[in-house]
Amino acid sequence: MIEVRDLTKKFNGKTVVNGLNFQVQEGEIFGYLGPNGAGKTTTMRIILGLLRPTSGKALVFGDDLGSNDELRRKVGILLDNDGLYDGLSACENLDYYAQLCNVPDREEKIRDLLDFAGLTKRKDDKVGTFSKGMKRKLGLARAMIHDPDVLFLDEPSSGLDPEAQRMVRDLILHMAKEKRTIFLNSHDLDEVQKICSKIAILNRGTIQAYDRVENLRNKFSNPVFEITLTDAANAKHAFDLLQSLDYVSDCKPDGLGITATLKEENYSNILNELVGNGIKVEEAKKLAKSLEDVYLDVVKEDSS
Repeated sequence: MIEVRDLTKKFNGKTVVNGLNFQVQEGEIFGYLGPNGAGKTTTMRIILGLLRPTSGKALVFGDDLGSNDELRRKVGILLDNDGLYDGLSACENLDYYAQLCNVPDREEKIRDLLDFAGLTKRKDDKVGTFSKGMKRKLGLARAMIHDPDVLFLDEPSSGLDPEAQRMVRDLILHMAKEKRTIFLNSHDLDEVQKICSKIAILNRGTIQAYDRVENLRNKFSNPVFEITLTDAANAKHAFDLLQSLDYVSDCKPDGLGITATLKEENYSNILNELVGNGIKVEEAKKLAKSLEDVYLDVVKEDSS
């Protein structure tokens, strides 16, 4: 569906993206992550045919979007600008784009998309009166007006309040259920963790990690162990003991609980150490690793 091969882009001799390789499969929600200035938007613009690469290829449906008008009709785009006209109503905005794209039965399509975006009651209101969240939802509807097979979304939840973020996330998940392929350019790790099956982490122009979310959690993030003690009197003793172990990289106390970050999988050794020193443990469990942990580990590792 989307294939990037040895992609490099230089501006005035400065390399912005360098030798990128990844694939996005049909029906997948793909998260493209990285700090500001990492090269995410440059990559997306090259894939869309808005920029020419210095070397390498970026293909959609096996071809270059910049040279294939027929393929471009299969692609929907939502960049940082929603592409809306404030002086037109929600309905008029969608009608304008529907006419540009020669959408058949456009009145029915517009009704469906306004309902999809939860904006039917505001369909006749000027977009200039809309909140940022409402504009973002209408922007998603606008990107879908021609029923594309693949959608490119650049920071779709940026600057939105939690409720609007949830609504936009629900719309994206709904689109994925319709077997659309979604390329999500984002730095919202919580959003990506909830909806993406595969991600790539870009830093300083190169891909530092590329895999399914669960695989990256296991590969990059240090294991975390949560221990609950039976007696508060033993808490300081247990904390000091855990801090002294060379395979514990970080340790945080919280009442009867202690969270230990390990350099390697040594759960049984920790329990043996605690019990061997007369410390009673009520519960011990491995904590799920977050995408934020993975991201910070990857970026930190690349910067060191």
